[in-house]
Amino acid sequence: MSRRDYYDVLGVARTATEAELKSAYRKLAMKCHPDRNPGDKAAEDQFKEAAEAYGVLADPEKRDLYDRFGHKAVSSAAGGGPGFDPSMFNEFGDILGNMFGFGDLFGGGRRRGGPQRGADLRYDLEISFEESATGSETSVQIPRQETCETCSGTGASPGTTPTPCSMCQGQGQVRRQQGFFTIATTCPQCRGAGKTIAKPCPTCHGAGRRTKERKITVKIPPGIATGQQLRLQNEGEGGTGGGPPGHLYVVVHVQEHEFFRRDGVNLFCEVAVNFTTVALGGEIQVPTLDGAENVKVPEGTQTGTTLRLRGKGMPDVGGKGRGDLFATVQVQTPRKLTREQRQLLEQLAKALPKEKFEPRPHTDAQDERNLFDRVKDMFG
Repeated sequence: MSRRDYYDVLGVARTATEAELKSAYRKLAMKCHPDRNPGDKAAEDQFKEAAEAYGVLADPEKRDLYDRFGHKAVSSAAGGGPGFDPSMFNEFGDILGNMFGFGDLFGGGRRRGGPQRGADLRYDLEISFEESATGSETSVQIPRQETCETCSGTGASPGTTPTPCSMCQGQGQVRRQQGFFTIATTCPQCRGAGKTIAKPCPTCHGAGRRTKERKITVKIPPGIATGQQLRLQNEGEGGTGGGPPGHLYVVVHVQEHEFFRRDGVNLFCEVAVNFTTVALGGEIQVPTLDGAENVKVPEGTQTGTTLRLRGKGMPDVGGKGRGDLFATVQVQTPRKLTREQRQLLEQLAKALPKEKFEPRPHTDAQDERNLFDRVKDMFG
């Protein structure tokens, strides 16, 4: 069966950078992970195919070989080069065993007994913009596999212990010779565990683990942004055979704010200012994360002018101070005037010099950037 091009598998160009490869692989892995698609063979195959592609393209040497010679080159490299070497089948079996479940055929089958680390878990947590700014503490409910308290993870009824499998002598594999090769397959009696349980635990029925819903406290540091994750050590699924638990990864999603826009640690906003204030100069109040801040507006300020409030942005999640707040002035024209106001404005209009038309140069499409980008350039 022909194998798909690794770049097509990940959906990237052949010129993709390391970061682009990593991002593409992460998206596929999250989408197709077997834990998120139980019983979906197509998703599982796609997950394994993506892992294989990334394993080659993320390695500069393997990627160079693949770009020049294709799949055969990396297959040869994985086997240690040309020439017959029986040990290569162990490695080849491990690779296929991890990816496609064929490991037993080439002697790459592994014991499933013994201590095994528990699986890592992921939890997506949505928080408000204010919570991301100030930090907070919340509790989440996590369903997970935990070590059975009755049997302490052995799977055997209290007072009994598992015994080594009589067929594989506790190895979890049975081996047979076939020509030049020694073929190892999973022991059919113990199913690779290397042990048998005469009297299973009545609580977990021999599994050694039980599903429980655990309430876990999550501390959110100030300044955290969408996409960042928190690792809660040993809060994943319990291990088997006395192995350590996995970790819990909390992926944060921050809600949009109705007034502020964020870029890194800096915040951006727009403030409406009365036209008399920008003409004569004065003081306005600008909303910040810490409350309203009085800011001076220079005489003759034009619409689009940006005022910088240092230290009024988002906290740095690493504790290195705070960013700045950039407030862009938008001149507010009154919609309704009283008779007295209109008369005063008419007098002002007569006193001001007549407007002179000054044509402006055409702005190229590439320079037609939004206000947000222009402010970033202006202040570095």
